[in-house]
Amino acid sequence: MRELVVLGTASQVPTRSRNHNGYFLRWDGEGLLLDPGEGTQRQMIHAGVASSRVTRICLTHVHGDHCFGLPGVLSRMAVDGVEHPVHLHYPASGEAVVRALVGVAGGGVDLRLHPHGSAGEIADGLDVVPLHHRIETYGYRLREPDGRTLLPERLAAAGLSGPAVGELQRRGRVGAVRLDDVSVPRPGQRFAFVMDTAPCAGAEELAEGADLLVAGSTFADDDADLAADYRHLTAGQAGALAGGAGAGRLVLTHFSSRYPDVAHLADQARARAGEAAVVAAADLDRFPLPRRRTREAGGR
Repeated sequence: MRELVVLGTASQVPTRSRNHNGYFLRWDGEGLLLDPGEGTQRQMIHAGVASSRVTRICLTHVHGDHCFGLPGVLSRMAVDGVEHPVHLHYPASGEAVVRALVGVAGGGVDLRLHPHGSAGEIADGLDVVPLHHRIETYGYRLREPDGRTLLPERLAAAGLSGPAVGELQRRGRVGAVRLDDVSVPRPGQRFAFVMDTAPCAGAEELAEGADLLVAGSTFADDDADLAADYRHLTAGQAGALAGGAGAGRLVLTHFSSRYPDVAHLADQARARAGEAAVVAAADLDRFPLPRRRTREAGGR
């Protein structure tokens, strides 16, 4: 199962209806907790996300609204008797903050610390790319390998069925029939997480071809000067990011408390998002990842 559970959607200041931001991504056997702000432990209870489901915790940066929920989550995992290793990924420059937060939690979890200081793959299929914020910040991308979709009519025409099909998939060829002859490319699914940042090449790299793109939309386009000062995206910039990258769905979040209603932010993003579906997230929303796309040979 692959699904994004939104635990909170506020930015620096929570509101009556929006908790500090936090996100849980179910990805097959992995459970990634992204940017757990204050109150994340309680939001997980409301969302029905058991602490035992968390296998990785990913921090984009160490501003409080993105990490101050970490001690509570770790404490809950200890109380729940979570036995599997939990991997914590974070920018290397935030080491002192992370160790202080982990120290407050008091232990009891097999926590593995993984600081990173440059772009690259930090776990199987999980990449980080630098963003442009006021402190060292990274976005995350989770991807599966590209594959191929078998076409039944081509298999039948080639006279292949049963065990021969399995052999074809393993070896890439059975007799004169190649795997490419009876299949089309299938892009692997991609999830991208682009939080606090001004527009930058790193955000574009992360968003490229994402089936599901989560992006901060802290300010309305009318407040572009504020967005530039704080190095955040406006709604329109988030939409342009999705549209330029060919993303399938854009989930807007990390809203400033100055906007009690964010419908106009979704409209501003939608106007620049091209074919991407746009939604302004609310706390406890769920977004299943779409079915994998099949690409015809020679097509996009």
